[in-house]
Amino acid sequence: MNKIDLGGRCAVVTGGAQGFGRAITERFVASGARVAIWDFDLPLAAQTAKAIGDGVIAIKTDVTDPAAVDAARDQTLREFGRIDILVNNAGITGANKPVWETELEDWRKVMRINLDGPFICSKAIVPVMIGQKYGRIVNIASIAGKEGNPNAAHYSASKAGLIALTKSLGKELAQHDILVNAVTPAAAKTAIFNQMTQQHIDFMLSKIPKGRFVLVEELASMVSWLASADCAFSTGAVFDISGGRATY
Repeated sequence: MNKIDLGGRCAVVTGGAQGFGRAITERFVASGARVAIWDFDLPLAAQTAKAIGDGVIAIKTDVTDPAAVDAARDQTLREFGRIDILVNNAGITGANKPVWETELEDWRKVMRINLDGPFICSKAIVPVMIGQKYGRIVNIASIAGKEGNPNAAHYSASKAGLIALTKSLGKELAQHDILVNAVTPAAAKTAIFNQMTQQHIDFMLSKIPKGRFVLVEELASMVSWLASADCAFSTGAVFDISGGRATY
């Protein structure tokens, strides 16, 4: 593990109870940060926070509810005094179906969590970062947002939207020392696989030249650098971690 200095920084990781979010939280803490896990599953988030140890708190948060996000922000500020880093990680895949068989409510649910959620959380936290004259926002997008996976139009579209949100917000905040970047990982073997068909999992693996799925620790390493002061001149950018799948 390369050393990344996040000493004295305070972070929010949405969906931090498991998967990518837990790995990111663990790496942040190992790098010296304190972390607030914002997760809809409070018992699991509390279990994760306890397992990781000092410097981690768990807050029940529905990222689609502006009032709940504002309350989570205020609680985090009471606990930590500041928020330096926001990782918009919470997300779902939705059912694997072609567009014409996808229910409108399933489409809307994926959009609410995967795209509205990062917008709502950024809207709540950016003014805090502007007041501090410092911040780092990392959005967990997906290779699907670049390429569009069949039978996952809602997920692909939500992640493409998150990439565009990253670029717009990065330009808006460039003069405030608040950098906004996205990562586009290939799939990892996490609980999110439980939402997918085996056929879809096999399709994703077949597209990765390295012949395996990304490890959560690999993603956490990239995110930790993007969340650090060492990342000083990259904003509105998309950092690929797809095992060679991406063609741009």
